[in-house]
Amino acid sequence: MGKIEKISAGMSAFAQSLASLAKVALLSRRPSVAVTAGKDEELVVLGNGPSLNDTVADHSDFLASRRLLAVNFAANTPLFRQLKPDYYVLADPHFFNPQGNPAVAALWDAIASADWRMTLMVPVKAAVPDRVASNVNVSVERYNLTPVEGSRWLSHALFRAGLGMPRPRNVLIPSLMLAIAAGFKTVYVAGADHSWMKTISVDDDNHVVSIQPHFYKDSDNEHARVRKDYMNYPLHQIVYSFYVAFRSYHTLQAYALSRGVNIYNITPGSFIDAFPRKKIRKTTVFSYLCRIFAK
Repeated sequence: MGKIEKISAGMSAFAQSLASLAKVALLSRRPSVAVTAGKDEELVVLGNGPSLNDTVADHSDFLASRRLLAVNFAANTPLFRQLKPDYYVLADPHFFNPQGNPAVAALWDAIASADWRMTLMVPVKAAVPDRVASNVNVSVERYNLTPVEGSRWLSHALFRAGLGMPRPRNVLIPSLMLAIAAGFKTVYVAGADHSWMKTISVDDDNHVVSIQPHFYKDSDNEHARVRKDYMNYPLHQIVYSFYVAFRSYHTLQAYALSRGVNIYNITPGSFIDAFPRKKIRKTTVFSYLCRIFAK
């Protein structure tokens, strides 16, 4: 990098740092995320990509021996009660402004009916339904979604204080940041296919069409909502949002390493290139029986 490029990069980082401080001052509040990881406990963050079905089917013993974090509409599937996640993260504003969306109402009903101990993590200003808040099994913790950029030392200081995070293009970014805040030193990422670029196209009316498959079947209302959202943006803005997401993972990885946290991507075929890959052993009948009789 030449002298001019270094000066330009430095000025850009300085401007981004000032902007981040302004955002934190205006948007952030005191978070309530507690350190809940036990010594040597590991966490698996369960994304909702289509590969999650195979991960659950083939690696049940791996999942059963670790704490689990689920996101978004996972509560509307049988896996919610099968896996009984320890943590649940919501970030998208549409979860807190249902506006007659039956899938969102069903999500809150499912969380409200949880009969095991679970920590629900939501943005600081998000409204949680009374039926959820009154469930003694569900504890609610709040975090800041404020996007932070700029110099590394400032960004990491704000991350550590829980006042912001790398630009949260999707729910996996706050999920991983919350895993670090909760004290986990080893975190696995499953169901994070992120294969959006395989399913994006433009129709003959110049509308962007994106089919984002999940491990479950989306409702017609959800398909319509996503289709409407994408129609409001030109292709270059959507592709840029992909860039922001993948860049945020690299920012997050640098922060994780600075905290002594190892994040491993165990999603087959994942497009995320920021975290080391790790293959996990397939559950066998023998290992399953050993786990059952060991209890």
